Amino acid sequence: MRAALDGILFLRGDCGITKDEAQEILQIDEEQLRQLINTLKEECQSSEKGIKLVEHGEILKYITKEENADIYERLVQNEMAKPLTQAALEVLAIIAYNQPITRLEIDEIRGVSSAHLIRRLLLKDLIYEAERSNAPGRPIIYCTTSQFLDALGLQSLDDLPKIDSEDHREEIELFAQKVNEN
Repeated sequence: MRAALDGILFLRGDCGITKDEAQEILQIDEEQLRQLINTLKEECQSSEKGIKLVEHGEILKYITKEENADIYERLVQNEMAKPLTQAALEVLAIIAYNQPITRLEIDEIRGVSSAHLIRRLLLKDLIYEAERSNAPGRPIIYCTTSQFLDALGLQSLDDLPKIDSEDHREEIELFAQKVNEN
């Protein structure tokens, strides 16, 4: 069960998992969950791990340890310096043309998970978390930022190229070039 909870926390990432969800999925009671939580917390403290298990109210999740913050900052800076991939540009275009939009809606359009790409776009300040939907699970709704408009030299979203035009390949390439320049 310890390994299963460890894996669940890894899979849920930034979102974490509620204690009730963990109990339901693992089919254990509150006391058993408490023991697992304590075991995982001890393992994170006693080892050379770079993560720790935290409880924010009813949410359990892994976070990075503060003592390595300078290293993590270098990772973020390195990530920000990289140009966007075709997949990231695809996600950005989906958000730009369909905002406000949730990650699940983006994933449905693409047919694959976009979680990592959304994090990259958030880091580059091209999109932001606008609010939470009233849908079950209250998913985050994403929109583009003013920096997105600046990167493309647009005054508003109305200035985006129309995607129903016959020949939009050149506009898509220009879109990708302008975003990656900034």
